[in-house]
Amino acid sequence: MTRSGFPVARQNGAVSSQLRSLALYGDVARPATLTVADLREGWAPHRADVVFDCATSGPQRHRFEGPPLRDVVAAAGPAFDVRRRKDRSRFLLAVSGRDGHHTVLAWAEIDADFGDRPILLATRMDGRELDAEGSQLAVPPDRCGARYVSAITRIWVGGSPPAAEVP
Repeated sequence: MTRSGFPVARQNGAVSSQLRSLALYGDVARPATLTVADLREGWAPHRADVVFDCATSGPQRHRFEGPPLRDVVAAAGPAFDVRRRKDRSRFLLAVSGRDGHHTVLAWAEIDADFGDRPILLATRMDGRELDAEGSQLAVPPDRCGARYVSAITRIWVGGSPPAAEVP
């Protein structure tokens, strides 16, 4: 591991074609390509038992394990002043999955000074390792599973334009 929190072999984007990985990029000091193993080995795992209601298949119960999204993105060095809450509150995270599913989160949802939501980058689901499929975004507080993104391929981090720049 480097002091940035990212595994040395993954910072340059060199990932085996057999491993599923995600690209963490945007307004960050240290963009990275991370596998499920990187997520499992690089950050302390958290666990969330969730129930969400799917419109097509009814209630779903799952146990997710993996690092908090906040910890992984913070290690990339988002381009905001951590001392300024208003600067942090304008940052967004766009998460994309291999199947084309996308969702957007506000940094404020996961920031300890705001929502402090326990959103995970799951490396295990129901006891099963997700190395072959890729990590999954798990949003435990959501009643609906629409923001759960499977097989994450990209996480973009960026700030919305300051009000002075909006026409």
